[in-house]
Parts: sequence; C-alpha cells; structure tokens
Amino acid sequence: MEIPVWVKPAIWGGVIGAVAITIIGFSASWVVSGSTATEMANNQSKDAVITALAPICVAQFKTQTPNNQTMQLAALKEESSYKRDDFVVEGGWATMPGNDAPTKEIADACAEQLMKLT
Repeated sequence: MEIPVWVKPAIWGGVIGAVAITIIGFSASWVVSGSTATEMANNQSKDAVITALAPICVAQFKTQTPNNQTMQLAALKEESSYKRDDFVVEGGWATMPGNDAPTKEIADACAEQLMKLT
C-alpha cells in the first residue's frame, strides 16, 4: 500500500504545530503546571484573608478614645511608610482575636487603611 504524498507534510505540520502551541502556551501563561496553579491559589487565598482581616484591625484601632485615636493617627502619619506596619503591630491592633501574635501582612494592610482615615 502506498501512502499518499500529502500525509508526510500533514504529520510534520501537526507535530510542529503541537510543539509551537506548547511553547507559546507555557511562555504566555495560558497553560500552567499543577505546582504553579497551587502557588497562585495559595497567594490569592492569602491576599483574600488579609483583605478580610484588615478591617478588623481598623475596628480594633477605633476602640480607643477619640482623643487617643487622633494622637495615634498623627503619630502614624509621621512614621515613614516602611515603618507604619511596625507601628500598627506595636499598637496591638494587628493581633487578631484568638491569636497570640500579630501578622505583618495584616498590619501593612491595616496601616494603609488607617492612613485613609481623616
């Protein structure tokens, strides 16, 4: 049996196309490996938790007397941007109910929200 002439170029075209799609798919992030997908999901869930808990930190800040809030906000605004999360940690507002220790990421998000208060 003789193979038609068009079969060989069609097979090569399919192989080259499959390789090209694989390379393009991975380099353009259209396709990701299982570990990359897991890492992306973990990062997204961590960001969601921080976003959800930062308002609790702000609420804990607001439990102070109004005069103390004003003084603390003024002191926070005087801090450099990279030290504001430390200020929130030292204030105790980044320690979530049920936890013994503060979370730096929550403190950073809380400091950003506190800076928006006037």
